[in-house]
Amino acid sequence: MQQDPHPFLNPDFQVRWSQLKPECVKPDITLAMEQAARNIKSICSQPLDRLTYESTFGALEQATDALNLGWGRLMHLDSVMDNPAQREAIADMLPEVSRFSASIPLNPALWNVLKKAAECPWVEQLSPTKKRFIEETLADFRESGADLPEEDKNRFAEIQAELTQLTKKFAENVLDSTNAWELIVTDEAELAGLPDSAREAARLDALSKGHGTEESPAWRFTQQFTSMSPVLQFAESDKLRRRLWEGSTTIGTGEYDNSRLIDRILRLRQEKVAMLGFNTFADYTTSRRMAGSGDNALNFINHLHDEVKPCFIQDMSELLAYRNAKTGEQADKLSPWETSYWAEKRRQELYAFNEEDLRPYYSVDKVMQGMFAIYSLLYGIEVIQKPTVCLEGRERTPEEQDAVEVWHPEVLFYEIRDTETGEHLGSFYADWHPRDSKRGGAWMNCLSYGLPPMDGQPRIPHLGLMIGNMTKPVGDKPALLAHREVETIFHEFGHLLHQLLSDVEVKSLSGTNVAWDFVELPSQINENWCWEKESVNMYASHYQSGEDIPDELFAKMRAARNYMSATAFMRQLTFGKLDLELHVHTDRYLGRNIEEVDDEILSDYRVPMTAKGNSVARRLTHIFADPTGYAAGYYSYKWAEVLEADAFSRFLKEGVLNKQTGRDFRRCILSKGNSKPAAELYRDFMGRDPDAEALLIKSGIHQA
Repeated sequence: MQQDPHPFLNPDFQVRWSQLKPECVKPDITLAMEQAARNIKSICSQPLDRLTYESTFGALEQATDALNLGWGRLMHLDSVMDNPAQREAIADMLPEVSRFSASIPLNPALWNVLKKAAECPWVEQLSPTKKRFIEETLADFRESGADLPEEDKNRFAEIQAELTQLTKKFAENVLDSTNAWELIVTDEAELAGLPDSAREAARLDALSKGHGTEESPAWRFTQQFTSMSPVLQFAESDKLRRRLWEGSTTIGTGEYDNSRLIDRILRLRQEKVAMLGFNTFADYTTSRRMAGSGDNALNFINHLHDEVKPCFIQDMSELLAYRNAKTGEQADKLSPWETSYWAEKRRQELYAFNEEDLRPYYSVDKVMQGMFAIYSLLYGIEVIQKPTVCLEGRERTPEEQDAVEVWHPEVLFYEIRDTETGEHLGSFYADWHPRDSKRGGAWMNCLSYGLPPMDGQPRIPHLGLMIGNMTKPVGDKPALLAHREVETIFHEFGHLLHQLLSDVEVKSLSGTNVAWDFVELPSQINENWCWEKESVNMYASHYQSGEDIPDELFAKMRAARNYMSATAFMRQLTFGKLDLELHVHTDRYLGRNIEEVDDEILSDYRVPMTAKGNSVARRLTHIFADPTGYAAGYYSYKWAEVLEADAFSRFLKEGVLNKQTGRDFRRCILSKGNSKPAAELYRDFMGRDPDAEALLIKSGIHQA
C-alpha cells in the first residue's frame, strides 16, 4: 500500500493505522493547524451585516475538524501503543497544539463575530438543537477566557499549555512506574490458593519475559489489575500478598514522583478559574453540570458518606473479627494486603460462593455476542463483526483486501445497524487485553462523530472504540473473565451505545458530550443486565459444555451481591471526597505533603490499618491526567449511580428485556446527546425527577 502523504488527516472512515507513524506527526498536525487557522480567519473576516448560522457557529464547528481528527488518532495511539519515538513526537507538538487550541476562544475578532451572530434575528428561526449549540458555544468561550482583558489572555493561554504538559507527564509517570515493577516467583509453594487461571497466566507471562522454562517454571506478577487482584484476593501467602501491595505503593513515586505535579496542577487550575471569576475549580467544573456548584457536589458526597458509614464500620469490624477467629490472633487492625483475602474467605463461608466458579461461564467472545443480543433486542439494532488485519509494516494479502485494519492483532471491529431501516449507525473497535504499551483501566472514546440524515444527505456513521485490560486467554482456553470484568465490558458498551446511537444534528452536542455527571448513566445502567438471570442466560454459558450458569450458583451470586457493599461504596466516595476537597478547598492543601493531606481529608472514610502506603492521588489518572473530564468530577460516578438505580427500576417493573422500555431509553436518553439539559432528558424517560433513595436500597444500605 502506498504511503499516504498525510495519514493522520486522511478522512476515510476506516483508519490506516499502520501508516500513522511518529515521523508523520509533525507535518500532519502542523498542516491541520494551518488549515484551522485559515478557516477561523475566514470566519473573522466576513461582513458583520451578512452573518449566517452556517458562516459563524456552523463554520466554527467544522474549522478544526482535521486537527481534531489527527490529534484524536494520535492521542488514542498514545494510550494503546506507547513507544519512545511516538512520545517524542507528541512532546514536540503538544505545546503548539495546546497554544493553538487555547488561542481560539481568546481571539477577539472571532468572539466579536460570534456575539454579533447570536444577536441576529435569524437565531429565533433555528431548531432548538442549534439554539442550544449557540448557547453552549458562548458559554464554552466565556469559560475559556474570551471575556478576559487582553493583558490577561496570554497568561491564560500559558496556563492551559502548561496544564496539558503536566497532566500528560502525570499519566506517563503512572504508566512507567507500573511497568517498572515486577515480582518473579520461583517457588510454586508460594502460589497456594491462587486460581489455576491466574497461576497459568503468570507462568506464561514470565516465559514471555525470559523468566523460567517449561521444565523449571517461574511466575511473573505485575501491578496490572488482572495480575495483582487475584493474588490479593486468593493467595494464602501473607508474604506474597504483602509484596504485591507494597508494589502498589511505588506507583507515582521515586523516579516517577507525581506529588510535585499534583501541587503544580492544583495551583494552575486555581489560578485559571480565578481569572474567570470562579471561587474554586470545582465551581468552574460543575457550573453547567447537574450538581451546579462544587459545594453541592461535596455535600452530595458527604451526605452519602453519612448514610453509608455505619454499614462500612460494621463491615470492617466483622471482617477483623472473622480474621482473628480464623487465625487465633487478637489483632486490633487489619493490614491492607489482608482485606481482600479475608473478605473472599468470609464470603465463601457465608454464601458458599467463590467468584472463580463463575469464570468458566464468561468467555469473552460469548459475553460480547450475548451482550450484543441483549441490546439488539432492547434498542432495535444489529451488531456485526467484521474481519480484521494488523499489517505491522507489511502489505495486505489478496485474502485480506476486505479486512478492516487495526492497530494490534488482538483488536476486533464491529458495525452497528438499525434493524428497521438498515442504516449504518456506527462502527467500533474493541481492544480487551493488557500489554506494556497500553495504559491501565477501561475506557470508551469517539474517533469521528456522525450525523443523522438531513438536507438530502445520507446518514454519516459514528466511529468509536472500547478498551479494557481484561484477563488474557491462557493456553488453549479462551479468555475467561471475572464477573467484575463482565460488568466492565457492559459499562463501556453503554458509553459506546450512547455515542453510536446518537441522532443529533450538531456533532458537538452528540453522544457523550453531555453534562459530566450525566455521562455515566448510560454506562452504569448497563451493569444491571449482569445481575438478572433472564439477561445473563443470553451470554453466560460454560466454555466447554455450553451449559447455562446453574440456578443454585446464580442464586449464590445474587445473595452475595451486596456482601460488604458499604465498603465498596465507601471506596468510591473516598475518590470523590479527595478530588472535591482538593478542588474546593485548594488553598488548604497547597505546598503540603500529599500523604499528610490524604490522611487529613480521608480520616473519616477509612478504618485504621497496620500500614497506610502512599496517597492514591499519586496514581489517580482520572483526576490528574489529560484528557479526562473527572477533575472535580469523580463524584459523578455516584451521582450517575443514583440516576441508573432509579431508571433501572422502570425496567424491573416493565421487564428487563422489554422492547418498548428499551426503545424509550434509546429515544429519550441514548439518541439525544446534549440536545436538551440532562434533567429534562431524565424526566422524558422516567416522567419525574430522580429518587436518590433507590441507590441506597439497591446497595443494601437501606431496606426497601
